Amino acid sequence: MGKVAAKIKVMPNSPDVDLDALQERLEQSLPEGAKINGFERDEVAFGLVALLPTVIVPDESGGTESVEEAFGEVEDVESVSVENVGRV
Repeated sequence: MGKVAAKIKVMPNSPDVDLDALQERLEQSLPEGAKINGFERDEVAFGLVALLPTVIVPDESGGTESVEEAFGEVEDVESVSVENVGRV
């Protein structure tokens, strides 16, 4: 079984959110078998900055769904969307 790398866009619910703390909460929320292989930051507008973690998950049914759900439940997260997916 292979692995899949997905870049996921995580939008905080406010420009005032501490991005370093949010990044730690995202790392702690990962489901079993998934790992983060780096973060990027993208300035969206009006001081709002999105986090773009690259997540490595096993290539099985459901793909990134469990990671998206876990990230969506993290405090201060407004939305989660997959930007790019590829096999590793």
